Amino acid sequence: MLQFNKLQFNKLQFNKLDKSLVISLSLLGIISCLFVHSSSTVFEQYASSFIIKQFFYYLIGFLIMYGVATLDIEELKKVGWPFYWAMVLLTFGLFIAPESIARTVNEAKRWYQIPVLGSIQPSEFLKFAFLIVVSKVIVEHREKYVRPTFLTDMRLLLIIAVIALPPTLAVYKQPDTGMVMLYMSMIVPMIFFSGIQRKLLIAFTAIPVSILSVVVILYVKFNDFFTDQILNKLSGHQISRIHGWLQPHEYPDSSFQTRQGFSAIGSGQFTGKGYMKNNVYVVEKHTDFIFANIAEELGFIGAAFVITLLFLVIYRIVLITVEAKDPFMTLMGAGISSLLAFQITQNVGMTIGLLPVTGMTLPFLSYGGSSLISNFMLMGIVMIIYNSYSGYMFKTTKE
Repeated sequence: MLQFNKLQFNKLQFNKLDKSLVISLSLLGIISCLFVHSSSTVFEQYASSFIIKQFFYYLIGFLIMYGVATLDIEELKKVGWPFYWAMVLLTFGLFIAPESIARTVNEAKRWYQIPVLGSIQPSEFLKFAFLIVVSKVIVEHREKYVRPTFLTDMRLLLIIAVIALPPTLAVYKQPDTGMVMLYMSMIVPMIFFSGIQRKLLIAFTAIPVSILSVVVILYVKFNDFFTDQILNKLSGHQISRIHGWLQPHEYPDSSFQTRQGFSAIGSGQFTGKGYMKNNVYVVEKHTDFIFANIAEELGFIGAAFVITLLFLVIYRIVLITVEAKDPFMTLMGAGISSLLAFQITQNVGMTIGLLPVTGMTLPFLSYGGSSLISNFMLMGIVMIIYNSYSGYMFKTTKE
């Protein structure tokens, strides 16, 4: 009887996970481990392969996703603020932490060095904190102001800015422009789904679009002014990446990674060179540029399969979110799906030279513990959304 009850309990707990997502993530895990191994062993750039660590991170990620999925929605809300403040403190703590604890790598100070576990990047886990806290603030605001006005909606935007801007600016100073873009790709859609007045939405959209348009016009028509007054105000590594993107032939050193990534992808042609047969050297081929390695070894067919698999994950998240009846869950689902869609587009775009290099990983494929685990935490939230309504009409059967 005890064994039967235990089996029944385990089955009940497993039902908290959406099987389609679990299968997709498992396939991505297999692909990730294979190509992290391939990209880190062919060239003598690293002392050893990272496959064991990546497998370990995936195992931890699945366990954390399962743990988050067992929470109910009220428990998740309670976690939001404490987790947010913890990540904010860790993010700002990097500026004063000694090199023995937070080592500077490639002129960036983003990681804490933890024995056994390796490096931990607090900015990755801010995604989880922002998602819960901003969603909670929006829902509470809507409950408080049943008939919102222009002023109350402005107040909501101000509160979101106070929550997001200080840690985001700290991340920008690390420097990590790519992570800042990820925060915006998550928070902005949540604001659009928040129900604020159309006038504010128009203004909210028009301001960044106008700024971007002016920058493009200055670059095309007044290039000298653009270079002196705008581009030169950025940090050295940002200037280098923009030059490498916009003028790859004039700045061969700055565009080296992009050109090599593009060459690796092109050399794979339609069917690829075969597993472990990549021979085009690309810096950080196991992390930010893992897509170049996949395309080189598996060709267009393999690259298309991987992209399809990634967007199937997003598609499933959207389907789960659409079924949610709670606005808190809808906001979180919208934030997660838009973040992943942006991250995939940016990463693949930068490997083929369409977008500037930002140091942004490819979700569930690039090597890296913090990035992988933080994304699994987001998947745990998706599982909570799924579990909130899955089988509701047949609740007695499920329980």
